[in-house]
Amino acid sequence: MKEFWDERYSEKEFAYGARPNVFFKKQIDQLKPGKILLPLEGEGRNAIYAASKKWEVEAFDFSERAKENCLKEAAQKKLRINYTVSDALSYNSSSKFDAIALLFAHLPSATRNKFHSLLIEFLKPGGILIVQGFHPNQLSKGYKSGGPKNSDWLYELSQLKSDFKQLRQVLGEETETLLDEGKYHQGKAYVSNFIAQKKI
Repeated sequence: MKEFWDERYSEKEFAYGARPNVFFKKQIDQLKPGKILLPLEGEGRNAIYAASKKWEVEAFDFSERAKENCLKEAAQKKLRINYTVSDALSYNSSSKFDAIALLFAHLPSATRNKFHSLLIEFLKPGGILIVQGFHPNQLSKGYKSGGPKNSDWLYELSQLKSDFKQLRQVLGEETETLLDEGKYHQGKAYVSNFIAQKKI
C-alpha cells in the first residue's frame, strides 16, 4: 500500500489538487485558529490551507513522497507544518488538538475502529472533529469520481456515529456532492459528512 501511494504522489501534478477540500474549508473558516491534526493528509492541500489561516498544523501520512511534496509547497508559501511519516495506528503526539479533520481518510473497518478511538483521545475538551469520506453508495450506485473499491473501507453515517459516540454530534449527513479535487476526485460523488465535538 505504501508503494501505491508513493507512486501516486510521484506524479507531476498534485493527485488531489492543491486547493483545500471544500467541506473542510467551510468548517475551519468558522473556527478560531488553534492546533489541528490532519491524519492521512497526503500532499498537504488541507494542511497548507489551515497553516495559511494561522492554525498550528500537525499532519501525517505513510507516504514519504507525500510528506516531501507537502513540505516543499509549504516552504514556498513560507508556512510551517509539522509532518510525520506514520501509519494510522502507530502515530502518536504529545499535543491535544482543537480540531481534527479526516478527509477521505479511508481504512479497513478493523483498523478504522481502533484509529477513531485514538483520535478521540487526541482531541481537547471542546475540540471539533470534521469528517468527509466516501459512502458505500459511491460503489453501489456506480459513481466514478474516485475512492476505494472495497465497501468495507467506506463510511456510513451510522458507523461514524457509533465510532464517535463519545462525542456530541453537530452535523451528520449522507449526500451527493460534486468533487473537483485534482485528477483522482472528479465529478459527482456520494459522501458522508460528520462533525462532532468532544464534551467539555
